[in-house]
Amino acid sequence: MIRLVAVAALLTTLASASPAWALTVRDMLGREVTLSALPTRIVSLVPHVTETIFALGAEDRLVGRTDFCEYPAAARGKPSVGGMVNPSLEALVALKPDLVVATDEGNREETFQQLARLRIPTYLVHATRLSALRDMIARLGDLTGHQAAVAPLTDALTRRVEDVRRRVAPFPRPRVLYVIWPEPLIVPGRPSLLTELIEVAGGESVTSGESQPYVRFSVEAAVARAPEVIVLADHSAGTSSTAGRPAPEQWQRFSSVPAIRAGRLHSVDLSILHRYGPSVVDGLESLARVIHPEAFR
Repeated sequence: MIRLVAVAALLTTLASASPAWALTVRDMLGREVTLSALPTRIVSLVPHVTETIFALGAEDRLVGRTDFCEYPAAARGKPSVGGMVNPSLEALVALKPDLVVATDEGNREETFQQLARLRIPTYLVHATRLSALRDMIARLGDLTGHQAAVAPLTDALTRRVEDVRRRVAPFPRPRVLYVIWPEPLIVPGRPSLLTELIEVAGGESVTSGESQPYVRFSVEAAVARAPEVIVLADHSAGTSSTAGRPAPEQWQRFSSVPAIRAGRLHSVDLSILHRYGPSVVDGLESLARVIHPEAFR
């Protein structure tokens, strides 16, 4: 605690000095963020922000990340400040960041308040649509001084998304049940990016009418919606843990469900669909191949 107070005092002194120039920007939640200069020491508390900074070629400005920021593999070489929900404030301050990038979906308000007391600028991102992903990339390009890398990256992603749309357009849209987590059963609602991705991939989410981004369901309630394709997201790849590992056998007993009857029950590692960075388009292409294999032959 004494160390944190000392660091806070130092940051206060620096903040009171007259910078050569100041930059005030608005983050994706409309909050004003004032910087004394273009940030050169960024700590990311968001996996898809970490991924995007690397995709922009701005990784030299990234000095810290969370335990969950493991993509690309080079990100693991950056110091970790702990989890998204409970990062170590002491470890974070020790990295002397001039900007922390966080999200309102996964980080705590308490963390934002602590950073504000320490006078560490915090920029919040909120990307739950493909259009917001492109916006986030552009904003991070501005913040890191890598604006020239934005258009090539976003244009390439847009072309791939449109290619998926074009390929699946001629085919009927099957009803898709996407299971994010097996126990308790979690499915995507209307505000979730996953629901948009299912639509772009040529399907119609059977849980798209739910008002919350992520909704708890029972297996019985899910199959009652007669899905024609069931996708079970597998989170267990690369780990020995059974957490997040789907159990296809619990679905096989519903032999009257169209997806089971047609043999369209899929257990797939689509973890990149749950990390809303540039690689989400890789996941979109994989999802489209599951929903419409005929479009990619």
